[in-house]
Amino acid sequence: MQKKLLAGLFWILLLNLIIKPFWILGIETGVQNAVGPDEYGFYFTIFNLSYIFNILLDLGVTNFNTRNIACHPKLIDKHLPGMLGIKLALLGLYVVITFTVGLLSGYDSRQFHLLAVLTFNQFLNSLILYLRSNFEGLMLFKWDSVISILDRVVMIVICSLLLWGPQGGITIEWFAYAQSIAYIATALTALIVLTVRIRREHNPVFSLKAVHLSRPFAIVILRKSFPFALLVLLMASYNRIDPLLLSWLHPSGIHQAGIYAGAFRLLDALTMVAYLASVPLFPIFSRMTAEHDIQLGPTTRMMTNLMLVFSITAGAAFSFHSGLFMELLYYSQANIIVDDYARVFQILVWGIVPISMTYVFGTLLTAAKRLRQLNLLAASTLVINIIINLLTIPQHGSVGSAWAALVAQSFMAVTQIVLAVHTMKLHPNAGYLLRLLLFAAIVVTAMALLPTMPWWGILLAAATTSLVVALLLRLIDLKQMLLIINTK
Repeated sequence: MQKKLLAGLFWILLLNLIIKPFWILGIETGVQNAVGPDEYGFYFTIFNLSYIFNILLDLGVTNFNTRNIACHPKLIDKHLPGMLGIKLALLGLYVVITFTVGLLSGYDSRQFHLLAVLTFNQFLNSLILYLRSNFEGLMLFKWDSVISILDRVVMIVICSLLLWGPQGGITIEWFAYAQSIAYIATALTALIVLTVRIRREHNPVFSLKAVHLSRPFAIVILRKSFPFALLVLLMASYNRIDPLLLSWLHPSGIHQAGIYAGAFRLLDALTMVAYLASVPLFPIFSRMTAEHDIQLGPTTRMMTNLMLVFSITAGAAFSFHSGLFMELLYYSQANIIVDDYARVFQILVWGIVPISMTYVFGTLLTAAKRLRQLNLLAASTLVINIIINLLTIPQHGSVGSAWAALVAQSFMAVTQIVLAVHTMKLHPNAGYLLRLLLFAAIVVTAMALLPTMPWWGILLAAATTSLVVALLLRLIDLKQMLLIINTK
């Protein structure tokens, strides 16, 4: 099982690290530079509204399906048509709720137009995630990796033409339209590949014409998936509510939301690495917990080490040199705006450490069906985030929101680790914890003392220092990983 995990990590990280950096640093940043912080803040605020309620498109079906197919792969041809029927039915609920909130928020015609496009995009994205959950449950990580980047590849082509083509110029609406085209192409590809795979290995007469909505089936699935849905809703809320609170509570809320969005972009890119690492982790943890695999503890420690080495290094390197990286991204913005980005980013980027731990221990606890405890922790985290935002936004704006996000994420990570150690009997020893603290102290100190140099020099120095220290402290054991890979 560890070999499957490492193979899954390799493929999904390889393909995404080829595509996603250019998408985030080239295309998304290019769009914000082209339209400006206020226009992008307008988009980012509406996007977050559509994102928070996108759980209504899923209601936990995707996470439930990943675990269910991982444990019972032969059920895929029976469940897929009914699950697709449920997804289509949930679209109506999502549209009604999202547009009602838009109406209560006083949206004008332009805001409603963009909201309509983004709600359609959220449906397509939710459909793609569900289809990918079938690949993940079947341990088809190569195909999952290809589908995970296909929408970005299509968008890179379209947006490159809009940004740098002979016609030149892009609007925030055209950016949303490009997303629609990319999602449609990706969803169709995933459906075709999945259908061919099911016909070959499970049911030779399988057809998507069998898609239907069965009320008894939907009731059973939604009842089982509801705890997953509540967890996703709560986590999406405390991770994405900051721009909305900024737009509501600060006198220049849209501008502050734009600053927050600009600073959030690099954290979002770093978070994507942690998320991608957790994608093969969920089905593997699900199967290991169902089978009471004795390798659960070592596998958890291996992933914890990899995540902490990455996240502590990234947090230190980007935080201590935040001005350089914000200037690199937003060179066309006024200096005062770049400075605002940097002040928010140097706080916000430390969130990669608790977020990466949440992707390990939250995934483990979800696979072990500890959903009641996780939902209580997520609800507490949301309350903490809102209270700190209410106290800090009026005076400190986006900087206050950055602190609120960091404190909330840290609370969630620490409590998840404590819960996992207690319920899963992981029991880390004192020597191991000391090595983790020593690694953090050395890397943070090295990044704080690093002299001014080009951005690539900082990243190279950070990666080299981190790898050497991790190897010396045996947080990364290359010999063990090679042994796992070579195991038949």
